[in-house]
Amino acid sequence: MTAALPVKGRKRMPPRSVVRRGKGMAAPPPIAGYAALLDELKARIRAAQVKAALSVNRELILLYWDIGKSIVERQRKEGWGRSVVERLARDLQAEFPGISGFSPQNMWYMRAFYLAWTVEVANLQQPVGELDGENLPQAVGEIPWGHNLQLLSKLNDPSKRFWYAQKSIEHGWSRAVLVHQIESSLYERQGKAVTNFDRALPPPQSDLARQALHRLDPV
Repeated sequence: MTAALPVKGRKRMPPRSVVRRGKGMAAPPPIAGYAALLDELKARIRAAQVKAALSVNRELILLYWDIGKSIVERQRKEGWGRSVVERLARDLQAEFPGISGFSPQNMWYMRAFYLAWTVEVANLQQPVGELDGENLPQAVGEIPWGHNLQLLSKLNDPSKRFWYAQKSIEHGWSRAVLVHQIESSLYERQGKAVTNFDRALPPPQSDLARQALHRLDPV
């Protein structure tokens, strides 16, 4: 019997042995130790991403601290008023149009941020941990700007602010969780004095880590 000739224009299918795997196809055979290595590398990559994001965040917080300090010092020396600070904000926005953190409101937040960890700390009757009234506390520099704004707006006591900042790092709290803990008076409920917790990056799966990877909370 004569074999059927191939139909003109129809693509010849490759042998089954060379068909590439697609959806629904069988997975490749397991390789000893491969799954464990893959999981390990995924964890390392996520940890590196978190470290990089938080490092960028620290630089941003330090920048805001320095701007707040400069505003305070100029106001003391030159008597700058609100109009000068707002003009400074407009000029910075014009120079850096892609950065949203230089609004007039945020410039005033930077000023308040600097005063909160200097003048307000100096007014404490009892010194607390690393709060010296001169330098930005480490934990404060490790949390996003949005977290810091919540600490400023919802708490008047620098020691409580510092405690919540440390807790945010320790547990990887998102801003929403931080607000909830403040409003539910976690500090008072635990009844503990401020202590120095171990400095550790939030675990990659934590809310704070995910937030750091997606945005830096400019206002």
